[in-house]
Amino acid sequence: MLLVAGLLALDVAKACNPDVSRIEYPTADGGFMTGPEVTLATPADRARVVDTVVAAFANDPAYRYFFDASCLREQSEMYAGYLFDRRITQGRIWIVEGGLSVSMWDSPDVDAGASKPDLPDEVLGRIAKFDGAVHPLFPSTPHWYLGNVATHPSYAGHRWGRKAIAAGLGEAEKAGLPAYLETATARNVGMYQRAGWSLVGETEDPIPAWVMRR
Repeated sequence: MLLVAGLLALDVAKACNPDVSRIEYPTADGGFMTGPEVTLATPADRARVVDTVVAAFANDPAYRYFFDASCLREQSEMYAGYLFDRRITQGRIWIVEGGLSVSMWDSPDVDAGASKPDLPDEVLGRIAKFDGAVHPLFPSTPHWYLGNVATHPSYAGHRWGRKAIAAGLGEAEKAGLPAYLETATARNVGMYQRAGWSLVGETEDPIPAWVMRR
């Protein structure tokens, strides 16, 4: 499995547990040093993952648009918990260091269902408006969707988010399918492009957002 275009090439060595990947970095002497484990999340990881997502998205334009300013954290926690609960049974959540970094994916072979988070109607309306704006930018053909990636701000700079993303990208590549994501943070566009993603579309309403493909 490789992450290209400006990222250090990664070789993922599987341990005895197939749900665990240990990232290996090439060193100057031709050897490897081992990085943190990437594991599939379990229900026991919910609290840590929710805390990571809420902390990472505290200033995210989408979350600031979705949620009421007076109860931003409470609504963010509700939404992050909903995203976790919706995907945990699919085996599509990868975490680093017990949930300090996380990527949550949807694959085309699993029906995510039609449930909604327990949030006020006004909030659900804003989420639906945003989804309605970005959805036409996604393909109608099968693809993997990176719905959420987050690293707790206290642990930023270790590139753990890239490791969590790499696990899902590997599954998409094995299936021979592209991966897509959207971001409402302008500076993320260049970051993803350096990681090998390409911009496929953007919208300005209700807030600026960009859809990317890998």
